[in-house]
Amino acid sequence: MKQQADINTNDQDKAIDEANAPTLSNALPNAILDHVNIPADMKGLTDEQLKQLSSEVRQATIEAVAKTGGHLGAGLGVVELTVAIHAVFDTPQDKLVWDVGHQCYPHKILTGRKDRIDTLRKGGGLSGFTKRSESEYDPFGAGHSSTSISAALGMAAGRDINGDNTHMIAVIGDGSMSAGMAYEALNNAGDMKSRLIVILNDNEMSIAPPVGAMSKHLTKMVSSKGYRNVRDMGKKITEALPSPIRHAAKRAEEGARVAIGGGSLFEEMGFYYIGPVDGHDLDQLLPILRNLKNSPNHGPVLIHARTQKGKGYLPAENSTDKMHGVKKFDVITGQQAKSAPSAPSYTGVFAEQLIKQAEKDDKIVAITAAMPSGTGLDKFASKFPDRCFDVGIAEQHAVTFAAGLASEGLKPFCALYSTFLQRGYDQLVHDVAIQNLPVRFMIDRAGLVGADGATHAGSFDIAYLACLPNMTLMAASDEAELAYMVDFAAQYNGGPLALRYPRGNGLGLEIPSNTSGQITLGKGRVVHGDANAKGDVAILSYGTRLQESLKAAKMLEEKGLSVTVADARFAKPLDEALTRSLAQNNKTLITLEEGSRGGFGSIILEYLANNDLLSDLKIRTLTLPDYFQDHNDPEKQYEEAGLVAQNIIAQLK
Repeated sequence: MKQQADINTNDQDKAIDEANAPTLSNALPNAILDHVNIPADMKGLTDEQLKQLSSEVRQATIEAVAKTGGHLGAGLGVVELTVAIHAVFDTPQDKLVWDVGHQCYPHKILTGRKDRIDTLRKGGGLSGFTKRSESEYDPFGAGHSSTSISAALGMAAGRDINGDNTHMIAVIGDGSMSAGMAYEALNNAGDMKSRLIVILNDNEMSIAPPVGAMSKHLTKMVSSKGYRNVRDMGKKITEALPSPIRHAAKRAEEGARVAIGGGSLFEEMGFYYIGPVDGHDLDQLLPILRNLKNSPNHGPVLIHARTQKGKGYLPAENSTDKMHGVKKFDVITGQQAKSAPSAPSYTGVFAEQLIKQAEKDDKIVAITAAMPSGTGLDKFASKFPDRCFDVGIAEQHAVTFAAGLASEGLKPFCALYSTFLQRGYDQLVHDVAIQNLPVRFMIDRAGLVGADGATHAGSFDIAYLACLPNMTLMAASDEAELAYMVDFAAQYNGGPLALRYPRGNGLGLEIPSNTSGQITLGKGRVVHGDANAKGDVAILSYGTRLQESLKAAKMLEEKGLSVTVADARFAKPLDEALTRSLAQNNKTLITLEEGSRGGFGSIILEYLANNDLLSDLKIRTLTLPDYFQDHNDPEKQYEEAGLVAQNIIAQLK
């Protein structure tokens, strides 16, 4: 194998490359980006011009997100990496795969989409993630973490079979490296010896500070007792130094670590390790990438690039989350637009209610997978730090970890987004449901999610959980119901339980101080009309579309029809008595849910068919459409899905 110096670079090669490169004619000092529409336009730029281009791309990213909102810090941290990769490699023939994809705005600016960048995350506009149907420069769609190495390795294998000579590059963050899938791919790549470039974007921060040994010690890789003793002594000395000197000493220590044993894990897995390198220094990045491009026989290579999330924009650099996800903001001050005062979010209500339950019951513990603020568990952690566990981007582990806690008599509340719980499905089946362990799954972002689009929509949890034996399923129709259901979950020990609630704010309802005893297992409630009286239409809602059901009822009654509206509360066990009454006493039954086909409506149809209740009944099941909905304003998504009052009424025609 070549020595690292052969690949890293030397100034002579750099000088030759610059001397042979044509220059951009008539380029304005601050307007290089005006002349770059696709990566091919970068081939004539000198290294100095690429540095200027990086500055302009960074500014363009800031200005775009200021207008649209979205992910900011992640993109600012990879500007130089993005410029370097596109300048050196021949995309889209060479494939660039971004992990998660929330850092791809600079990539979109450089790949033919800069004129549409102000449409980010808007209806009909650019996706906030990479998307195959959007551009040939997005060879693989993303949204969830830790998929890039697997995808790029599959592409590399396909290239080898096809006899092509293209390059496959995967860029993955240190937070994403906490997921097991990344290591499965690394292990496979090292064994295959296929030509592959993995760039580890190490900014020591994902959405929240990453957890786990790998994220915290990516460049340590050294475990000898002597080394640890020396290092501990060095820490005590450097802690007494002034801040600038302490920072410099820390960097020097990191360099020494790498010299002693850095990259050993990756090399043991079959990768050639380069780094760490400064991910913001084009003088380092460009020669490394050029030499890799010109070394067609190399096997799998891992470049360890150290970057800073939010780089180049002071408000982001100074923000605790590096302005990871932002609303529209003022470019000068970084001040984000304030929303009008509104009802508390469902996430916030869940967090407050869980804290109240935990104050009364020391058996309650909470688990999140790298989303403490997104799930509200950061509040729980500040109150009960020893009873809250952030396991990193590792949903499979989170589910089985929760099962282990339950087996020891604790009451685990595992809070995950619906779309991320999908990643732990086998563990749900094998480690929780089969053993009937009382793990309480708090399913946030259940249903449509607006600007985040299809990759983050919680569309399938009703269907994929309802088929599991021993599972109890609940859905909150408003924030008061959510509070009651959290209380119920804290008392319930009959087996696994899942409670779903949506993104966004509640209705502004007052939540009673005493929330106990409001929920009975498997029992729904009638919120309008009389289930036992003869009528025309019954609407049975599961979840927060209940308000649209009530609107539809009012409109139908103005037309002279009698309507009953019920809140199912439970999909499993089903309130059979309520369902039977609604079916027998009405001409039409409409079910409503913010979930896919195969969910609550299917459960109702099965019950009615098996109990011979369909002969004189017209029934319609309203679900999310049988396709992946693009990002848009939430209300427009609901209209497209047909989950609004007008569509409920239209079913009667």
